Amino acid sequence: MREIIFDTETTGLDNRMDRIIEIGGIELFNHFPTGNTLHIYINPGDQKVHPDALAVHGITDEFLKDKKAFAEVAEEILAFFGDAKWIAHNATFDMGFINAEFARIGLPPILPERVVDTLSMARRKNPMGPNSLDALCRRYGVDNSHRAKHGALLDSELLAEVYIEMIGGRQAALGLGQSGQAAGGEMAMEDDGAILAVLERPRPLAPRLSQAEAQAHEALVAKLGEKGIWSKFASSPA
Repeated sequence: MREIIFDTETTGLDNRMDRIIEIGGIELFNHFPTGNTLHIYINPGDQKVHPDALAVHGITDEFLKDKKAFAEVAEEILAFFGDAKWIAHNATFDMGFINAEFARIGLPPILPERVVDTLSMARRKNPMGPNSLDALCRRYGVDNSHRAKHGALLDSELLAEVYIEMIGGRQAALGLGQSGQAAGGEMAMEDDGAILAVLERPRPLAPRLSQAEAQAHEALVAKLGEKGIWSKFASSPA
């Protein structure tokens, strides 16, 4: 299963007029980073970077002058995402900008069922908060000490680590083959997208009790009588 953890930086907060100026993405396969990344700076045309946005990400109008317009990089973005899930922190904000940019150049929007919002996940798991990316890094032990300002690729890398921890840590992906199927077992998916594999041993483990110990236990259970709690377990099919 492919997933793309991504983030955007923009000229401001209103996707009706503000524009995306940076997008970064990290590819996960079965919840493990593959090493494939996307990182693009984008020229917003006539739209200037708002001072409040500049204070957050530090990307200047001058820096963006020689960068390509969104229309010139849209196909590269779509090719990188492919059929993967789009995963972002506060995805409503990022997808609002993504779909607004696609609409401007006549491309269809990304449908909600392809989007995972890690902020919503965090609020379900930690209803008392806080659930900002920095707060989640602290909660899950992800080192964000090098995050002086927001950056799309850096924030994607941090979110990828947080996301893996939120769905159960790296153990959630153990036992999954390249096809995404569990080796010799069944596979189930939780509401938040975590895949849990239940594996079957090719050969059962040898019993830890000796025959003498097993017989001694049976004798003890017999002495307890029918009202003994062990008798109920002994007679249970499980």
